[in-house]
Amino acid sequence: MTPLGAKLRALREERGVTLKDMATALRVSSAYLSALEHGKRGKPTWLLLQRIIAYFNVIWDEAEELQRLAEMSDPRVTIDTAGLAPEATELANRLARDIARLSPEDLVALNREVMRRVS
Repeated sequence: MTPLGAKLRALREERGVTLKDMATALRVSSAYLSALEHGKRGKPTWLLLQRIIAYFNVIWDEAEELQRLAEMSDPRVTIDTAGLAPEATELANRLARDIARLSPEDLVALNREVMRRVS
């Protein structure tokens, strides 16, 4: 599941909306919406994201959060390490190989530590 998918599911559950009802309102198939929630599809188009924001009637901070989550929700990431230090290539390859073995807690901690160091 992607960050956007988790947020969409939470919004649907908070509001008691079924996947089928939401898909109908957004004019997409329920199979597509399910795949989007589960991270089987890439980030939605800008137009679909705007329809989602309007559907949930969110404004300001929550709309910006949905846009940010959409940007961070590409389930098939490519990392170009050409021209970087060998350690960058090693890290990218190790992460690609081992990310499935990390627990959710490990991922949160790793993400927090990386962001602390680059901020």
